[in-house]
Amino acid sequence: MITPAVVLFYAAAALTIGGGLVVVMSRNIVYAALALLVSLMGVAGVFLLAFAEFLALVQVLIYSGAVVIVFLFALMLTRIEDFSRLTDHRQWPVAAIIAVSVFALLAAAIARTSVRTEPDRQSVGLSEFGETLFAEWAVPFEVASLVLLVALIGAVVLVRRDGGRD
Repeated sequence: MITPAVVLFYAAAALTIGGGLVVVMSRNIVYAALALLVSLMGVAGVFLLAFAEFLALVQVLIYSGAVVIVFLFALMLTRIEDFSRLTDHRQWPVAAIIAVSVFALLAAAIARTSVRTEPDRQSVGLSEFGETLFAEWAVPFEVASLVLLVALIGAVVLVRRDGGRD
């Protein structure tokens, strides 16, 4: 039976997979970053369908917002001469074989795994979730923010002109 939830799931899955394919196959790096945004928004849709509202919010705010913006800033701060030397590698057939093998392995594992479904799904209470988040997961969130900050500072340092003060 086709329910609205199934239709929304397939739409979110199509956004996720389609965006991921454009990221991998795009020759323009800005289009790849925007396709990454589409893919991450599809993942947020899947989180919403799984009654994980907080994860969907984090996906939109942090990944779709902050990470894609950091990528675009890093691209804007990178010298254009660095992109002119990029070429296709001769090892792409080996990479394609490995990618198809990993996909086949994952597809076989998913096909053989039974999924437990419960008709009366409920979301986690906000107070319980908040206690767990700030008691156990505060440090990993801070570490992730520091990693993003270091990546942005590294992009700025890489594009500075040698020997000059900017």
